[in-house]
Amino acid sequence: MKILVMKFGGTSVANLNRIKKIASIIKKETKKFRVVTVLSAMSGVTNNLQNYIDEIIANNSSDSDLILTSGEQVSVCLLSIVLNKMNIKSKSLLGWQIPIITNTNYGKARILDINANFLKKTLQKGITPVIAGFQGISEELRVSTIGRGGSDTTAVAIASKMSAQRCDIYTDVEGVYTTDPRLVKKARKIKHLTYDEMLEMSSVGAQVLEPRSVSLAKKNNLLVT
Repeated sequence: MKILVMKFGGTSVANLNRIKKIASIIKKETKKFRVVTVLSAMSGVTNNLQNYIDEIIANNSSDSDLILTSGEQVSVCLLSIVLNKMNIKSKSLLGWQIPIITNTNYGKARILDINANFLKKTLQKGITPVIAGFQGISEELRVSTIGRGGSDTTAVAIASKMSAQRCDIYTDVEGVYTTDPRLVKKARKIKHLTYDEMLEMSSVGAQVLEPRSVSLAKKNNLLVT
């Protein structure tokens, strides 16, 4: 079973038209792979939710994590509805439904385990899972978040656990550039990067991949595009 994990960020699911576009991309890939998708919340939603929380408390708690994960619930359900309408059998899944087990470091939890067998059985039934990124369930059975950019980590962790052929990360730029192409017109696209090069760029603030996702990909020798 050839598995492809596809992760789509907030700008990719920012509105219904963009969700329909990524559904078409997924449909093409289902002809060659069993596809697992991981989504962020719609652009700006998590920031708005965090602003509400910040007016009340200074630090995240299990309650604030539950609030923050509600954004992904909307995006995965919308995409699943669109895919099913396109005759691609799909099922939306939250982190606790798989489950994705984390520790109790709410706000920046670490993934401890993922029930890959459940996902593989879902694929064998001809169903495309649409998974909420950025979240899991803690050892205390409370919804947890994996930190900002955590959808990248979710996707890479799932791809590693399922021995996927590769993990495709979709963003609002075409790839990794020498600098931000939205600010510098002469920015050049970099064709290939080693894990260490990508990790160094991520660690110093390059907003491409979350550093923990790069470390995880390196550890499991996973192809990330």
